Amino acid sequence: MRIVVPFAASTPKTRLQPVLSPAERSTFAKAMLGDVLTALTDAGYDPTVLATTPLDLEAEAYSLESGVLEAVSVAVDERPLTEAVNARLGASASDPVAVVMADLALATPDALERLFATDADVAITPGRGSGTNALVVRHPDVRVDYHGTSYLDHCENAQDVGASLEMVDSFRLATDIDEPADLVEVLVHGEDDARAPAALREFGFELAETDGRVTVTRRESPASK
Repeated sequence: MRIVVPFAASTPKTRLQPVLSPAERSTFAKAMLGDVLTALTDAGYDPTVLATTPLDLEAEAYSLESGVLEAVSVAVDERPLTEAVNARLGASASDPVAVVMADLALATPDALERLFATDADVAITPGRGSGTNALVVRHPDVRVDYHGTSYLDHCENAQDVGASLEMVDSFRLATDIDEPADLVEVLVHGEDDARAPAALREFGFELAETDGRVTVTRRESPASK
């Protein structure tokens, strides 16, 4: 199975602008990408990062171990996400392709294996708001469309071409980190040795309780002193 991880390298995570500076958003996006790539390689796969600009994965910002670096390749494609992914979908059932988003900071090898182990022509893990966080395509006529309600669109597309469909329910793969409110999930559920929660703590974020709900607050970070 070929694994594709799309990554918007130039202006990542714009919806986190209220709480992170441009430099911090870039660092955090790279940390999440590093966690996703590590989960994939720990599961035994050799993913390809589909990046909008060239990447140097050996840079310290990604903090990738040598074994991960050896397994990962980078393909640069400046086209919009839908076009870039469709260009890499398989031409036959014997050439399955998985697409895993780079902001799934809670992804684990076990969660990914549950998705990859399905037998359906199309297996999807939806995100909140009808997005598509990860999917596997085994049918040659299936194409993706990441605009709007992509999960519903992908289900409809699979049905239109006669492809079997399975929705894989996974908290860890359904949690994409886009909005400031999502940061609490990284600090609560992130793996102990993961890069994304470590980056947030370095920025000065910590858990807080407000009106009985867990949120995040930001103290002065060591880097800003």
